[in-house]
Amino acid sequence: MLAPIVLFVYNRLWHTQQTIDALLKNELAKDSKLYIYADAAKKKENITDVEKVREYIKTINGFFDVEIIEREYNYGLANSIIDGVTNVVNKYGKIIVLEDDLVTSPYFLNYMNEGLELYEDEDKVACIHGYTFPVSELNRTFFIKGTDCWGWATWSRAWDIFDEDGAKLLSELEDKKLTEDFDFDNTYPYTKMLRDQIIGKNDSWAIRWRAAAYLKDMLTLYSAESYIQNIGNDNSGTHSDKTDDFSVKLLEKHHRLGKIKIIEDEDARIKIGYFYDKIRPSFFKKVNAKIKSILK
Repeated sequence: MLAPIVLFVYNRLWHTQQTIDALLKNELAKDSKLYIYADAAKKKENITDVEKVREYIKTINGFFDVEIIEREYNYGLANSIIDGVTNVVNKYGKIIVLEDDLVTSPYFLNYMNEGLELYEDEDKVACIHGYTFPVSELNRTFFIKGTDCWGWATWSRAWDIFDEDGAKLLSELEDKKLTEDFDFDNTYPYTKMLRDQIIGKNDSWAIRWRAAAYLKDMLTLYSAESYIQNIGNDNSGTHSDKTDDFSVKLLEKHHRLGKIKIIEDEDARIKIGYFYDKIRPSFFKKVNAKIKSILK
């Protein structure tokens, strides 16, 4: 049985349309059940755009089945994803997760379902991930410790370790002196993201998912070429800034997955760390400036 797809949408009609159009180009779409969680407006000025998205998703066909869950009040991104993923993955035992700004390769569903089948009984594997950073000369597939959130899949056995308590996760990272390693040898501020989530500066479910899996020594599978393009880094989303740093070329040919040794790929980790270092002057300055602007 193919894994159900769960898509989370809010108020971005054009982005949602691009996501659906790309997903329908997957040959497995017609055999896949699609759940769509549509969050309610947070403010009065969001109502019109939210309603436009809700009208559009009611017209979607081309999947085996489409089930729409319209939130009666605004859950916010984190609560909506945590609730939706928990409900669906506990029902089916596995899940593929997308947000409304992720454009997929025509082979995305092949990759996800093959990965879910290959590593279903491997307790050390937490996640299959669709997006890969624009880094060259990587192994065809490889593992990195922790999890990721731009087009991903998991099993109920792995999602069971998710912990909503960011303070508890941070305390364990600090007690075990793991924050530097968690931050990719100080190249990406994951620990700061977790601290900001704890004090309410961000609403990230993903940083808690990453930390929970990291602390359990669990790994995520990546592909050398990306099955996902994030079109949300255009300043259109609540949690995104405008940048081209993460733009990639989508995979044009799918290679059937073969099982690999379940250990972290040190070469890939180093190259991703170099990528983080390279984008730091542009990306992190933009993020910090946006945070300061919001706080003012």
